[in-house]
Amino acid sequence: MEHYLMPVAAKLGAYQPLIAIRDGITLAMPLIIVGSFFMILGSFPVVAWTDWITNTASNGTSIADVFNKITNGSFGLLGLIGTFGIASSFAEQHHTDGKSAGIIAVASYFVVTPSVMSAAKVPLEGMPYGYLGSKGLFIGIIIGLLTGWIFQWFINHNIQIHLPDTVPPAVAQSFSALIPGAVIIALFGLVYAIFAWANWGNVHDLLLNVFATPLGLLSDTLGGTIVAILLNSCFWFVGIHGANVINNIIQPLWLMNTDDNRLLLKAGHLDIAHGGHIITQSFIDNFVYMGGGGATLGLVLALGIIVATHRASKQSTLLAPLTITPGLFNINEPTMFGLPVVLNTTIIIPFIVAPIVNAIITYGAMASGIVPLGTGAVIPWTMPPIISGFLATNSINGSLLQIVNIIIDILLYFPFMLSLNNQQKLAEDSEQKASKN
Repeated sequence: MEHYLMPVAAKLGAYQPLIAIRDGITLAMPLIIVGSFFMILGSFPVVAWTDWITNTASNGTSIADVFNKITNGSFGLLGLIGTFGIASSFAEQHHTDGKSAGIIAVASYFVVTPSVMSAAKVPLEGMPYGYLGSKGLFIGIIIGLLTGWIFQWFINHNIQIHLPDTVPPAVAQSFSALIPGAVIIALFGLVYAIFAWANWGNVHDLLLNVFATPLGLLSDTLGGTIVAILLNSCFWFVGIHGANVINNIIQPLWLMNTDDNRLLLKAGHLDIAHGGHIITQSFIDNFVYMGGGGATLGLVLALGIIVATHRASKQSTLLAPLTITPGLFNINEPTMFGLPVVLNTTIIIPFIVAPIVNAIITYGAMASGIVPLGTGAVIPWTMPPIISGFLATNSINGSLLQIVNIIIDILLYFPFMLSLNNQQKLAEDSEQKASKN
């Protein structure tokens, strides 16, 4: 695994476009979480509450309308903010002005995005929220990467306007961005013109239609998800942060599925029959990776049970209280490098199998209707299980499903952790005997 995985992971981890995509999504994450919070408030499963926020209105605007406006103004800007972040990160990786590149990318994004149309098909002054959110994430990634690359190429080849040193730096940077900005915005203006004159619709819908089927095999099927989980665990096993490698590629797709569910919930028909997605960001964060990569909450709880009920090694006794609390908040670095899990062949089997089993059980529970689909809320990944399951699904069944997954994870990890504890205990006993002799 070291021989084959390490070189691949090292290249992927240093691949500048993937780093830019990761940074762009990260920049939008606070807005996603804020929007998710108000979406939960607007759809909390208490009839008295939802009736109150819907019926309490002033001048035709209810509290529920305000919550929806906040959600659209935060979560609903995922594509736009992601575009800025991706272009900015890519330009900064080439030691150029990231803010200018990001602003140019946002302008280009607006250029290719169709306007709101009236009933008579006349363009109005406004942009559809759908294209500014997850629906525009594909074109946002492309615009961000292209803008970042073109911008840095112009600047690093010194094709820019130079002003005297006496000019304030902020003004000088603005003029430096003038030539690449004009070229980039004109380029995307040409793209818009071609689509409009050829009556091809718009570039957003084209990319969605082109990429939806092949990428859906990876992001929206159980088989593709299992492959992603397997790769995540394998990278973690050799000491590489699996999420930083795998999630950079697939997380935009999970977020798009999440936002689709949010819109379906808002429309009042969140179910598979109407296009609802089982596999979303909350599916991965809150039901598969409980405790972190490898579903290590089961590992640390199994370790705690061993310490409480068996003759535990000194290392197990020391690590159990140090790993359980972070594990409850899905932080597993103390476990990964303290136990350690990395390169520990004794526990590689449950480390790979546990999150896959979680995915299969969760998928089956949601596909059968036992547990509702994720509502479209992105729950912070540090939210402890049971609470996060309820918030992600607006159902107590989500919490019960997490409990079932945790119990199964403990059972999977327990025999392997017991074996590891026995190995450590034998090593400690041998060391004591040697010191006495």
